[in-house]
Amino acid sequence: MSTAESTTRPGAVAEEDPDAPDTPRAGARRTPGLVPVAETLRSAERLPPQAPAIPAPARRAGAFWRLLGSELGLTFRRPRNVVMLAALAAVPVIVGVALRIFGAGEDDGVGGLIAAVAGNSLMLTFASLSFVVVMLMPVAVAIVAGDSIAGEAGTGTLRYLLAAPAGRTRLLAVKYLNAVLFSFAVTAVVALAALVTGLLLFPSGPVTLLSGTTISMADGLLRILISVGYVGAGMAALAAVALAFSTFTEVSIGAVAATVGVVIVTQVLRAIPALESIAPYLLPTWWTRFDGVLRSPIAVEDMTQGLLVFGGYALLFCSLAWARFSGKDITS
Repeated sequence: MSTAESTTRPGAVAEEDPDAPDTPRAGARRTPGLVPVAETLRSAERLPPQAPAIPAPARRAGAFWRLLGSELGLTFRRPRNVVMLAALAAVPVIVGVALRIFGAGEDDGVGGLIAAVAGNSLMLTFASLSFVVVMLMPVAVAIVAGDSIAGEAGTGTLRYLLAAPAGRTRLLAVKYLNAVLFSFAVTAVVALAALVTGLLLFPSGPVTLLSGTTISMADGLLRILISVGYVGAGMAALAAVALAFSTFTEVSIGAVAATVGVVIVTQVLRAIPALESIAPYLLPTWWTRFDGVLRSPIAVEDMTQGLLVFGGYALLFCSLAWARFSGKDITS
């Protein structure tokens, strides 16, 4: 019996296509234990169709701004932040009332000093900014910026934000921009409270600058607006420092404490005469340089240098925050 006859059972019909590559021919050597199966057109039609490749979802335009709007809503609706804004707004009111009660009518008192130097209620705004920018305003900014990343990690919502997908770079940009807007909001709230209090308690009129020049009230309001922008930029630079600390911990109070500690240490270093040479490199040195608007002409060179320092700090610490956050292992 031949090999072809031994492989064909009685009654079976063997149809072989000599052109098919997988169809064995008579006399071909076969591998023991392997039975070649020819796939016919009918069996191929029974295979399930392959699902088409699903393209990656494209990010919708405006997703960044929607995320920023949501972040701003959470920030300005949080009771803690509302209380901080109210407390900072109360500082110029308390200062103005105290000057009105205890300084009125005294030529050598604090009230007489304001009447002689400013001759106008607008001076209360500059005095209030000089007071709160040293410590109170930095604390408020540090709390919001320091809680931006560490707070999300501490509550376990950071990985859900990244799975949205928000993207680490975009999320970090939203967090920082939120802190920047809060910094300007804090500055504007203090200035507005001081301006309203001054207009209610002190006389209005031409403003006498520190250089002795008298300007109109409209010019004084414009200089207040410039001061708000300058101080807000300084607080935005501090927000970058707090954001960088926030990426290194999952406990927001640690980032806040580190930022406030840096502010305190730099303030102490500025007060040491032997370390006067490093003062231009310290961030708090430039916070009070908004007093350049109280000179005629405005000290543009000093204020421009201060803005450059703020920009350098913001760029340095935002880069540090991005380098840390982009490669950080998110576990919570």
